[in-house]
Amino acid sequence: MKAGVAAAAHHEPVAGALYSFRVLVVLLLCLAGAERGDGQAVAGGTRRRAVDVGVILDRATWLGNVSWACMEMALEDFYGDARHASYSTRVRLHLRDTGPSAVDAASAGVDLLKNVRVQAIVGPQTSTQAKFLAELGNKTSVPIISFSADSPSQSSSQTPYFIRTAWNDSSQAEAIASLIQKFNWREVVPVIEDDDSNTRFIPDLVGALRHVGTRVSYRCKIHSSAGDDDIKGTISSLKGNWTSVFVVRMSYQLALKFFRIAKDEGMMGQGFVWITAYGLTDIFDVVGSPALDVMNGVVGVEPYVEDTDRLQDFKQRWHEKYKKEKPGTKLNGPILSGLYAYDTAWALALAAEKARLLDSDFVPSETNNGSTDFERISTSKASEKLHDAFLKTSFPGMTGTFHIQDWKLLSTNYKIINVVGQNRKVVGFWTPGLNISGNLKTNADLYTIIWPGGTDKVPRGWLLPANKTLKIGVPFKPGFGKFIQFENGKATGFCARVFEEVIHALPYKVPIHYEEFGDGKGESNGTYDSLVYKVYLNEFDAVVGDITILANRSLYVDFTLPYTESGVRMLVPVRDQRKKTAWTFLEPLSADLWLGAGAFFVFTGLIVWFIEHRTNHEFRGPPASQIGSVFYFSFSTLVFAHRERIVNNLTRIAVIVWLFVVLILQQSYTASLSSILTVEQLQPTVTNLDEVIRRGDYVGYLNDSFMPGLLKRLKINESKLIPFNSPEEYNDALSTGRVAVIVDEIPYLKLFLSKYCHNYTMVGPTYKFDGFGYAFPRGSPLTPEISRGILELASNGTMAELENELYGGSGTMCPDKVDSQTSSSLTLHSFLGLFMITGASSLLALVLHVGITIYDNRSHLVGACSQGSWRGSLAILSKIFHEPDNMSNTPDTDETRIANVDPIVESPWSMSSHIIENFDSDTDMGSPAGEGTPGREVSNQDPGPPSFAYMHSEG
Repeated sequence: MKAGVAAAAHHEPVAGALYSFRVLVVLLLCLAGAERGDGQAVAGGTRRRAVDVGVILDRATWLGNVSWACMEMALEDFYGDARHASYSTRVRLHLRDTGPSAVDAASAGVDLLKNVRVQAIVGPQTSTQAKFLAELGNKTSVPIISFSADSPSQSSSQTPYFIRTAWNDSSQAEAIASLIQKFNWREVVPVIEDDDSNTRFIPDLVGALRHVGTRVSYRCKIHSSAGDDDIKGTISSLKGNWTSVFVVRMSYQLALKFFRIAKDEGMMGQGFVWITAYGLTDIFDVVGSPALDVMNGVVGVEPYVEDTDRLQDFKQRWHEKYKKEKPGTKLNGPILSGLYAYDTAWALALAAEKARLLDSDFVPSETNNGSTDFERISTSKASEKLHDAFLKTSFPGMTGTFHIQDWKLLSTNYKIINVVGQNRKVVGFWTPGLNISGNLKTNADLYTIIWPGGTDKVPRGWLLPANKTLKIGVPFKPGFGKFIQFENGKATGFCARVFEEVIHALPYKVPIHYEEFGDGKGESNGTYDSLVYKVYLNEFDAVVGDITILANRSLYVDFTLPYTESGVRMLVPVRDQRKKTAWTFLEPLSADLWLGAGAFFVFTGLIVWFIEHRTNHEFRGPPASQIGSVFYFSFSTLVFAHRERIVNNLTRIAVIVWLFVVLILQQSYTASLSSILTVEQLQPTVTNLDEVIRRGDYVGYLNDSFMPGLLKRLKINESKLIPFNSPEEYNDALSTGRVAVIVDEIPYLKLFLSKYCHNYTMVGPTYKFDGFGYAFPRGSPLTPEISRGILELASNGTMAELENELYGGSGTMCPDKVDSQTSSSLTLHSFLGLFMITGASSLLALVLHVGITIYDNRSHLVGACSQGSWRGSLAILSKIFHEPDNMSNTPDTDETRIANVDPIVESPWSMSSHIIENFDSDTDMGSPAGEGTPGREVSNQDPGPPSFAYMHSEG
């Protein structure tokens, strides 16, 4: 006990001495800090507060070295500026060189937070490092600021304490997509390093390309540790692909190795397109000539930084500083990431002052008694204030306006560079408003780009794979060999000829090799759907044949434009529907026309008789004779065989008009009757499928086609469907009545009709389907090329010539026979105008005749009317229109003349030579010569009927 007390008494002076020594050391450290400026006084007696910021970099890389130098210069420039002399804060950087390891970076972060108690951490260079440090920042509320790494999360709100002070990759993806859209490239392959740096870039790039209609067929990933053999294997796979447009994003070291091997393998030649993303474009500043030598023709995208006097001055000072620290370096100036690092340090200095930090803000929070160092890390209000102030900081930086939006630096414009020889030239810009342009402020064409191979001709975006021969599948088609047929290792027929015409017209050579889709024993290996699916399985590079473009097939392949007529119709036999009987001669005129014509024949005959019978003895005689004259005269005009003599001018007018009508009627009848007797009226036996379904007839279709599915959808019973393979089988089935119709595509039916033209026809509606097309794999660049070739053949007439050869010439094609040769009966309506004209002229002649006759006999009528007897007037009128018009002959004269007539009429040739008269064959002569007064002429007068006066006296 005493010994212990003595020992304690002995140690007390020692403990007191140690305590005094510690106090002295603290005081000395404070004084030293004051001398270094850690807590030095400023104007007004205020003590300057130190804001500790950790820096995690890999000093073994160009990026780490350049960035550290730029951050040091930023703080020197910031605190050396007179405008900042009165600031009460000073940012103090604590560097940790961790190398590329994410574990070392995380360990350095814990050390900085636990032991140094930093208020922010700057510089995780890679996304893998940022992933760990971002979680550390979330837990401790300490901002993690990176000018080179991507956000470790798809959503920045998930890591609110991770801030990216470089332009986001989304805008870069839009710039690359706009450049690809500018040259109309439809497929792109990203070639990227297999690490976390592309976690967000690739989804952004794929989305931007999809927005402009460009497809990403696959993504080529190369591990950072890949050797030459691995890279050669990757390049060989790229050479075996059709696409020749590549977007590259990888580290400097891997990119230099990749492009060197690509050049050796011939992939830096003509036809290829290489686009480098931002990050890789700095390789020319870092590596210099070795990169320029292997990357000629490469097009790069990088943020546009205005070349100001301030920037030029900084580059010069940085170069002098870096040369002193790194003598012998070939680096010409700070890379873009170094400028971002400069602005980041500057922004931290501004934010530290704007945060208005107090001494109490630096007091650590309550100690967490966790079991690990990570859990025991304490936080302070200073970190949160610095975080909030940093997000609100805005100033004109080296790279432009520094402004944080959505936890990353707001991006603006990009420039497009082109590697030509040993130089990089700016060929254009991308801006959110103008997209791709040769000028920042107005729309303008890009400057000339020199592509790989030293050409300024824009590559088409795809190349035929090296040593590639297209394996073309040909369907087995024995029945319709004129469309496609495989003979002696070569495809023949219309489909193959069109394809080869297009292939030979291409400006480049496309080797092709045909293979038949058959078993070699005269049978097909499957349906057309199976053949198309072989293209999807990459067993064929294309299919050439009579392949119909269908929606279900287009899910697996891409089709060219159709090169044949499209649609599906019915093929049916035709029959002559007109029956020729003993009464066929009546068919040319309809019943109403027959009745109407007969009525006008009788009407015209009556009119002629009424006018002529007073003055023309040929229309007189017994009633039966006069009725016969009426009908004989009128109907004999039908063949212009009338013999009666017309003496009245009014009658002649009526007859002339009537003869004109009869002429037209006769010619029309003759033409219609000839058509009926000589021309067949061919009509289809079936006009629609509903009739076939109702009657339960059988329906034929082409074997191995898509017709069964279509016919089932049209409600045709599957048991009524019969497949056929050739035009001959079609003809046999239709002619024997085995099937009522054949349903097939129009090209097949036209080929059938070119051989069996006169017995069949196409009828019914056209069911819409695209025609024949060539099938290629999805995304194949040959698809639009072949489609354009098909359009060219159609426009220059070659396609029409090939179709004429296929169908045997346009002159032999059969037109649709439905109602094409129907000859219908003539109707009364067609001749109504003519009948109205002849009826009016006849009535007019009748009216004039009645008027003239009454006027000439008005004295008799006046006398009859004066007696006041209407019956007498009617009798007078009846006698006027019934008696012959021979008023000059008196009854005595007539009687004497008739009494003296010799019953035997002498011939005019027996008369005296001094009397020559013309006699009608039907007239009587007067007294013979020698009788009567000598020297008096013999008067030749028509005896005619008794005169009106005689009839009146007899009455």
